[in-house]
Amino acid sequence: MRAHLAIAAAAILFASTFVVVKDAVELAGAVPFLGVRFMAAAAALAPFARWRNQPGLLRAGLWAGGFALVGYLLQTIGLQYTSSSVSAFLTYLLIVIVPVLSALVLRRMPDTAVLVGVALATAGLLVLTGGVDSIGRGEVLTIGCAVSFALWVLVVSEWSPKYDTAAFTVIQLLVVGLPCLAIGLVTDGVAFPARAWAAALYTGLAVSAGALWLQVWGQRRVGANRTALLLMIEPVAAALFAAAVGERIGWNGVLGGALILAGIAVAELPIARRLAVARS
Repeated sequence: MRAHLAIAAAAILFASTFVVVKDAVELAGAVPFLGVRFMAAAAALAPFARWRNQPGLLRAGLWAGGFALVGYLLQTIGLQYTSSSVSAFLTYLLIVIVPVLSALVLRRMPDTAVLVGVALATAGLLVLTGGVDSIGRGEVLTIGCAVSFALWVLVVSEWSPKYDTAAFTVIQLLVVGLPCLAIGLVTDGVAFPARAWAAALYTGLAVSAGALWLQVWGQRRVGANRTALLLMIEPVAAALFAAAVGERIGWNGVLGGALILAGIAVAELPIARRLAVARS
C-alpha cells in the first residue's frame, strides 16, 4: 500500500509541472531550464545517497538517465507547441508502450486486468485528443517522449531493486542536468526572469528530486506495468491544474479522463488480481 501511495503522490507532483513548465519555457529556453531544474534536484538528493558496494550502479544510472534525458527534452520542447493538458495525456501513451515492450524485450506478458486497463486508458487518450488527425508538431514530439519514458520505466523497474534509491536517482538527474546545463550556458544562458527561476527550483526540488525518489522507491515494489497505470493519475491531475488556471479541455477531456481513471480502477481491482492468480 505504501508503494502504491508513493507512486500516486509522485504522479500528482509530476502533474503540477505541466502548467508551471509551459509558462517557464516561454520566459527561458527549454534546454537551460532543464539544466537548472535537474542540477538543483541532484544537489538536493545527493546528501542522502549511499554509494559504496554497488557494482554496476553507474552503468544502470547512465542507461536510465539517457532515456529520461530524451524524454524530458521532447516533452519540454513539445510544450511550446501544444497545451499542457494534451501534453500530459499524450505523455502517458507510455501505458500502452510499457506492456508491449515488456512482452517483447523482457518476455513478461501482462495479466488480463492490466490489458483491460490499458485498453480503457488508450480509448480515453484517443477521445481526449480527438483522434490521430489532430496530431501536430507538439503532439509528435510528445509521443516520442512517451516512447522514451516507457523505456525509462522498464529500465528503472529492472535495476532499481539492486541499488540505493537516492544514489540511482542522483545519477539519472545528473545525466539529464549536466548536458542540458552545458548546452544552455553555450546557447541561451541562464539569465532567467525570477518567475522562471522559481519554476526551475520548484520542479527541480519538489518534483525531480522528491517525486522521482517516490516513484523509484515505489516502482521497485510494484513493477513496471502497474507503475505505468498508477502514473496515469498524472495527466488527469494535470488537466485539473490546467483548468484551474483557465485552460479548458471540454467534454472530450472530461470523458477521456474518466476512461483513463476507469482503466486504473480495473487494473487495481482486488478481484481482478485474485482471478489472475487463480488462472495462473
